[in-house]
Amino acid sequence: MTAGESHGPQLTAIVDGVPAGLRISEASINADLARRQSGYGRGGRMDIESDTARIVSGVRFGRTLGSPIALVVENRDWQNWVEDMAAFGEAPVGLHRETTPRPGHADLVGALKIDSDDCRDVLERASARETAARVAAAGIAREFLADLGVEIFSYVTSIGQAQWIERDPMMEAPDYKPLEIEISDVRCPNEAASDAMRSEIEKAIEAGESLGGTFRVVVRGLVPGVGGYASRNERLSSRIGAALFSIPAIKGVEFGLGFEASHLPGSQVHDQIALDRGNGFTRTSNNAGGLEGGMTTGMPLIVTCAMKPIPTLGAPLQTIDLDTLEPAAASTERSDVCAVPACAVVAESEIAFELANAYLEKFGHDNMTDIRAAVAAYTQRLRTAAK
Repeated sequence: MTAGESHGPQLTAIVDGVPAGLRISEASINADLARRQSGYGRGGRMDIESDTARIVSGVRFGRTLGSPIALVVENRDWQNWVEDMAAFGEAPVGLHRETTPRPGHADLVGALKIDSDDCRDVLERASARETAARVAAAGIAREFLADLGVEIFSYVTSIGQAQWIERDPMMEAPDYKPLEIEISDVRCPNEAASDAMRSEIEKAIEAGESLGGTFRVVVRGLVPGVGGYASRNERLSSRIGAALFSIPAIKGVEFGLGFEASHLPGSQVHDQIALDRGNGFTRTSNNAGGLEGGMTTGMPLIVTCAMKPIPTLGAPLQTIDLDTLEPAAASTERSDVCAVPACAVVAESEIAFELANAYLEKFGHDNMTDIRAAVAAYTQRLRTAAK
């Protein structure tokens, strides 16, 4: 659960159901927050905020207690909004209401929904700023998965018209080096593609435009059989898909080959099963992206996401003023030109939560000692079954 407005005093996250005995690193959480703020094409807000998370409950001497964990991320820009975003008292004289809703944003439909004449009542919470709290909270899930040998990373495949054409991403992406990805300011491990993406962003800045793009999230180290097939709520494909679509601006999600699979015959889509006597059952390809029947296959999980352009433009689109009901230029909140690299980090976080919950459901949730033992016993059983 997260709470907080974009220009309020802070963002707050509460994470429940965390097993006891998990070592937590504030440095790792803050490193992910920094990655979320990075990327070529980010806006002026990133010059103001330098996000760090402060854990205020549920952890003692660096280890989880098994009780709810609360994290706080302070908004430094709050100092400029104390009067306009005050929780109590009267609205200040000269309050600037947002009455020109942005096309593509929650402004208008949100204001209609809650019967407000000020879009700020909506945009403050609908803002992607809220995802900072998600990334901070997901640091707990990432630490849990890392303890069990699961690693998550992401990389950008396109921004605007600039696209990196990979040879065989379903098999090769798991071997990409996260360090090479993070060195790129567009989070793409290919130098030529990175240059083309930066060029696209520069053209958009000059034109007062914004850009979307695509990215992939890769998860290595998953055991097979996590998730479920018996009911809709167990299937990891539906759970991960729903989580990713909860991120502002995500318009498409593909597992493995995704839409491409619909154009191919079954013999070129389904991953043939093979036997590794030492490690168990495996696949000769990974077109499914690591999921079959709503469960992990043991192959790397590969999910591709499409992000639409940000609704706030330097050259604003036309809208209707809620006061005058006359045509007007849409509002121009301070914004990014491109946030695809940052969005990929948020997607990592959402996937981490869903996988962590699925692991807890399968292997227990009281403490890390028992969970590690359960994972080890399960892995050994699968190896034995393949001998």
